[in-house]
Amino acid sequence: MQEVEVFYYWGIDFVGPLPSSLTPFQLVYGKACHLPVELEHKAYWALRMLNFDPLSTGEKRKLELHALDELRLQAYESSKLYKEKVKSYHDKTILKREFRAGQSVLLFNSRLKLFPGKLRSKWSDPFRVKEVKPYGAIEIEDPKAQRSWVVNGQRLKPYLGGEVERLCCILSFRDP
Repeated sequence: MQEVEVFYYWGIDFVGPLPSSLTPFQLVYGKACHLPVELEHKAYWALRMLNFDPLSTGEKRKLELHALDELRLQAYESSKLYKEKVKSYHDKTILKREFRAGQSVLLFNSRLKLFPGKLRSKWSDPFRVKEVKPYGAIEIEDPKAQRSWVVNGQRLKPYLGGEVERLCCILSFRDP
């Protein structure tokens, strides 16, 4: 048996020079790595066969790099097609809503998700559109409170009129 630095023969140098004279194997396992002489001999000849002809090795490396580059381009194209399909599907599901000043709208109450009510409507009172701003921002006004604020147009839907039904419970308690 002969002590052999396995990482040296296999060409692995991921640790770099160590401050002590210990090999990476010794750092991990706490003892030296002993390989049989036959295994050391096979590893040596395997390295020689891999690096025997520098021209053929260089050509093989170039072919591998070209194949890797083709695979990268193919993955890029595949990703691009997938993104286009997902975007077209998403764009189909978006509803085009156009609002004008003076129109009555309902506002989606996004805070309702914190305290869900089974029969409670997710849409708040009818508001009036005060101004349509660029990029989908819409200023709405509450006719009851006479205040206005800006919201995203995706949170609004046209109010078609009529009374908004409100769930109301009246509980009366009697002493027995």
